[in-house]
Amino acid sequence: MHTERFEIAPRFRGPPRSGNGGYVSGIVATHLKGTVAVRLKSPPPLDATLRLESTEEEARLFHGDKLISEAKLAELGLQSPPAPSYEEAQLAARSFPGFETHNFPGCFVCGPEREPGDGLRIFPGRIEGTSTYAAPWTPDATLVDAHGRVKPEFLWSALDCPGAFVLMPLPDGVAIVLGELCASIVDTVRAHEPCVVIAWPLGREGRKRLAGSALHGADGRRIASARAVWIEVAASTWG
Repeated sequence: MHTERFEIAPRFRGPPRSGNGGYVSGIVATHLKGTVAVRLKSPPPLDATLRLESTEEEARLFHGDKLISEAKLAELGLQSPPAPSYEEAQLAARSFPGFETHNFPGCFVCGPEREPGDGLRIFPGRIEGTSTYAAPWTPDATLVDAHGRVKPEFLWSALDCPGAFVLMPLPDGVAIVLGELCASIVDTVRAHEPCVVIAWPLGREGRKRLAGSALHGADGRRIASARAVWIEVAASTWG
């Protein structure tokens, strides 16, 4: 078993006091090869020493004795809608619901308060006449590894938040939190390469709301795709 320790920097927050779910899922999935499903058990704290234990088949993230998340190899089996052009994604992003109201405007992925080069600033809006949402995304140089490729945890990040917006609006007093993210990364992307992120609804199962998402290069190639399970909770508990 491999063990490592790290902290989640405030830059990578979702809610004000916890890590973005997609980013944390990507970190946990790093040591597993292939399609991985990460289940979030508890909000991952910021600026706290976390312990990641992994084998070739599974990984678990702990804060002390508390299990934060666990990852296992999985199958995705997801059919994705056609990817729009970068220009179509730019047009769709103008109707991003988060410009009007946003639970976490400082979110690393979708927070409109984050500046370029700090947050990802992925703002998905509905493609007219469809149930698909789309946003343009151009990753910056702070997100890449030594070979100039965007690190996997940031691809997981990009696949996370867009799925939440296709499930809105929500009833009064209801919020949704990410329960599980299953992702498959099949290609790479480099800094400053224009990309398109899409998301679409997959249905409901009781308190669970499901969404798909995908990341494409501006040339249309698929870079990654994911299925998210979002859980309904009382809005008063979300923070």
